Amino acid sequence: MAATGKARTEGPDRPSPHDLLAALRAPGDPPWDVYLTGTVFLDIVFTGLDSAPVRGTESWARGMGSSPGGVANMATALARLGLRTSLAAAFGDDHYGEYCWDTLERGEGIDLSPSRTVPGWHSPVTVSMAYEGERTMVSHGHEPPPEEPAPDCPPRARAAVASLTPGRGAPWIAQAARKGARIFGDVGWDDSGKWDLARLTDLRHCEAFLPNAAEAMRYTGTDCPRAAGHALTEHVPVVVVTLGAEGAYAVDRRTGETASVPAIEVEAMDPTGAGDVFVAGFVTGSLAGWPLADRLAFAGLTAALSVQEFGGSLSSPGWSEIGAWWHRVQCAEGQDPSALRRYEFLEGLVPGEPGRRWPLRRAVPTIGFRRSA
Repeated sequence: MAATGKARTEGPDRPSPHDLLAALRAPGDPPWDVYLTGTVFLDIVFTGLDSAPVRGTESWARGMGSSPGGVANMATALARLGLRTSLAAAFGDDHYGEYCWDTLERGEGIDLSPSRTVPGWHSPVTVSMAYEGERTMVSHGHEPPPEEPAPDCPPRARAAVASLTPGRGAPWIAQAARKGARIFGDVGWDDSGKWDLARLTDLRHCEAFLPNAAEAMRYTGTDCPRAAGHALTEHVPVVVVTLGAEGAYAVDRRTGETASVPAIEVEAMDPTGAGDVFVAGFVTGSLAGWPLADRLAFAGLTAALSVQEFGGSLSSPGWSEIGAWWHRVQCAEGQDPSALRRYEFLEGLVPGEPGRRWPLRRAVPTIGFRRSA
C-alpha cells in the first residue's frame, strides 16, 4: 500500500491562545516545541455505567463520546497547553481517519506534515467503558505498512515524547536527541515479565523517565515507589513515579531536588488519557524551566481536570480552563491555605479573564453530522 501526505509549510499556522514559551523563543530555534509519533485510534467511550458489563446481558450507558485516541491524546494535551506540536502517525483513508486528521490539524493546530494517509488501511478503533472510576477497553486494528508512521528523519524540536519498548529501540529517538531534543520517555507493561532495564535501550537518550509505581518497582526490584525513583536516577537524570490516587513523586539527580504532590480530588467521569495529559503537563513545565515541584503539581492538575470530561484527547484542558479552576478554587470556602500555596505559581501564568474561553472541541456521541445543502 502506498502512503500519501498532505503538504504543509514548516512552522505552526495558527498562534496558540496562550504561548507559555513566548519569552524564550529566539531566531534559529527549532520550529516545533514537541515531536511525537505513534498510532492514532478512534476512541468511542461509554460512561455512566453502573457496573462492568455482564456476560449475556445488555448494558445501557448514560453517556458516550467519540474522539481521536492513542498518541492523539498526548498530542492534543500538548497543543492545548500552547506547545507547538508535531505528530507523525499513519491515518486510514476511511471516514474515521478523515475525522481524526481534521480534528487534530484544523481543530487543534497540530502539525501533521510528518504524518501520512494510507490508502486501503482502516483506522484502529478502541471502545472504552468507564465505570466505578476504572475502565475496560476493547481495540481492533490492522498493522500499518512497515514504513509508517515514523519518518526516517524527525523534525527539529525542543523536546520529544517517546514510548519506550522493552527489547526494541527506535532509531528516531537517537536522531532526535542528536538534534538537541530533550527526550521524555514513558513505558508500558513488560509482557515478557523480564523487567530488565538493559532492555530499555533508548533510556540512555532520555532526560526524564515517567513510569507508574508498579513499573518503577518491578524495574528496580524495590518495594517502595520512592526508593524505585531514586534507584532509576542511576540511569536517567529525572524520574517521575506516578502513584495513582496518592499523586506523584519525582527526583532530579542533577539538582538534588525531590518533590511529592498529592492528587487533586475530583469527580471523575472518564479516566481515558489522564496519564498522557499528566506527561504533557510535566513536559510543558520542564520546557518553561519551572522548579520540579511546580512541574509535578501542574502535571497532576491537568490530569485531574481531564478526567471530568469525555474522551482522552478532547478532554484535555486548555489554559482558560486551568485559569478558571485557579480563580474558582481560591474563592471556595474551607480551602487549606497550604494546599493553595502549592499552586501559587499559576498566578501570572493563567489568563487574566477566566470568563473568556478558548472554544475547545469536546467528544460527542457521533463523529460528525451531515452538512445541510
